[in-house]
Amino acid sequence: MGIHHTHSHAPPRGSSRVLLAAVGITAGYALVEAIGGWLSGSLALLADAGHMVSDAMALGLAAGAAIVAQRPATTSHTFGLGRVEVVAATFNAFFLLGVVAAVAWAAIGRLQNPVPVSGGTVLLIASAGLVINVVVAWMLSRGVQSLNVRAAFLHVLGDLLGSVAALVSGAVILLTGWTPIDPLLSLFICALIVVSCIRLLREALHVVMEAVPRDLELEEVGRAMAAVDGVREVHDLHIWQVASGSVMLTAHLIIDSYRDWDRTHLAVREVLERNFDITHVTLQPEALTK
Repeated sequence: MGIHHTHSHAPPRGSSRVLLAAVGITAGYALVEAIGGWLSGSLALLADAGHMVSDAMALGLAAGAAIVAQRPATTSHTFGLGRVEVVAATFNAFFLLGVVAAVAWAAIGRLQNPVPVSGGTVLLIASAGLVINVVVAWMLSRGVQSLNVRAAFLHVLGDLLGSVAALVSGAVILLTGWTPIDPLLSLFICALIVVSCIRLLREALHVVMEAVPRDLELEEVGRAMAAVDGVREVHDLHIWQVASGSVMLTAHLIIDSYRDWDRTHLAVREVLERNFDITHVTLQPEALTK
């Protein structure tokens, strides 16, 4: 007897191409920002350059994960490799927290021992960096919104905020000469990124723990199934995600008779797809009469 696997659990295609393009743009500008930060003495600019290097690595990892996630299911991985994107998102979030810790440590040192900063150079390079980050963020926001892509977007958003911080820092220093603004803005951006990372990690853990997707209510789904003509009761209902956008459902249905099972089965599947966008469904009938 042959075994056939006809369901695809891989995330939608398209995210890998966007991520690879973002890698090239981000890595190229990171070099420009690093040189500018070194020449100007700006911690905000150097921090943003380091952040962009980490982003290029993170985007590369995300692109690789998106490609691997498209591989078909096998006899050893029957749900496919879609969850590799969740793993990549988790790694990227922890990696970004490490970068934030390094930047915060350097910023505290700068507050204790201020150094001269060339406001004009910072302003010029940060302006260009802001444009680059807006373009990359726009590319990612229009792509497939998997956890993996959202983690990559979070990195780029951190860069965008870093560019804004460097821009404000350069303007303040140029106009007033007050250099503490540079590390202070760096610390503010670090705090924002930490909050976003924690939220992302919570969502990744939610998927790994096979919890019910946050946009679904188990009881509501069960009531909708039980309301289908021919269904007496729904029990052993389980809903979980293999990866972002890949929702699974299994349940036992008590029905009147096996004679009408084909019709009932089809009706329940239609309700699940129409009302909850759940298409991978496994139902076990239990008839009151033969």
